[in-house]
Amino acid sequence: MPNLSGKWTQSQVLSAGIAWYKVPGAPASVSATTDADSVVTIGAPTDLGQPATITGYTATASTGGSIAQTVTGVSSPLTFSGLTFGTAYTISVTASNAAGPGLPTTTTITPILIEGQQAYTSAGTYTWTAPVGVKRVSVVTVGGGSGGGIWGGGGGGLSYTNNITVIPGNTYTAVVGAAGTSGAGGAGGSSSFNGSTTANGGKGGSNNSSQRGVGGSGTAGNGGNGDQYGGGGGGGGYSGNGGNGGGNGGASGGNGSGGAAGGGAGGGGASYGGGAGGGVGILGSDQNGSGGGSLALGGGGGSGGAAGNNGGAGNQTGGAGGNYGGGGGGGLGGNTGGAGGLGAVRIIWPGDTRSFPSTNTGNV
Repeated sequence: MPNLSGKWTQSQVLSAGIAWYKVPGAPASVSATTDADSVVTIGAPTDLGQPATITGYTATASTGGSIAQTVTGVSSPLTFSGLTFGTAYTISVTASNAAGPGLPTTTTITPILIEGQQAYTSAGTYTWTAPVGVKRVSVVTVGGGSGGGIWGGGGGGLSYTNNITVIPGNTYTAVVGAAGTSGAGGAGGSSSFNGSTTANGGKGGSNNSSQRGVGGSGTAGNGGNGDQYGGGGGGGGYSGNGGNGGGNGGASGGNGSGGAAGGGAGGGGASYGGGAGGGVGILGSDQNGSGGGSLALGGGGGSGGAAGNNGGAGNQTGGAGGNYGGGGGGGLGGNTGGAGGLGAVRIIWPGDTRSFPSTNTGNV
């Protein structure tokens, strides 16, 4: 029988058939990422205590002496959600076993707002890798404008999706639609991000006198339509459609949705050589100006979206559509319509503070 008058040793407690309990030591290491959704990685204590099984961890984020957030879990890592950018936090982590929590290990962080963007503006398929710390993005896509034939080509559509969840280090696919070929009214290619946020290219301005070029569809705005011997349609806008092309000899294709909506303007007709439709900008609607086609002129494009090229006054050649998404102008002969404008994909982050059509969408 152990001596009950003094402090018991572990061996005396165990020999008496009494369970021995001891809290674990402090975690061996603690590190945390510097973003709003901070991920805390924990190294297990060297001393697991008794019983020698860690049952969980508790992490607190404190600022100014007050606890801002507490998270718990049975294993590493733990994740805080929605910490404030630019605020210094003390992160404190304890390990627990059946005896209770042990001493803490601490570290300090200040979440940093990671801003950036990536634009793809040449036809093709691209692989985008989410940067470290980037977990949400917003994306705009514009389909390629179609080429003109006898009829002006249709403009490409525009789509955008905000606050898309991505995983840092993972790869995602961006597809940029090609410009429609000139002459026979080639269709514009569709643009997309990761298999969605799709903006369709315009349908070609046909050499058949009964078929006009039709604008491609988008969830935000459709491309404008072309006209016979006349202008190409403008690229779709952020909250409205691109302008339709003006007919042969017409003074203007109009502004489409214009202004803040950012639709590309339609081109005007010009004696059988139509002006091309203007492209739409990819910097957001507040970065786009309205534009109007006039006699022998292509429609205007906003900031980041080019004006369509002029059709040849007095001849039979249609102008080339403006980037991004402008339709080619129509021409009198079977091979004199203008080419369409290229499509585009633009990714901006973080997607929870930067969003289309106009919230912090410019370049940073």
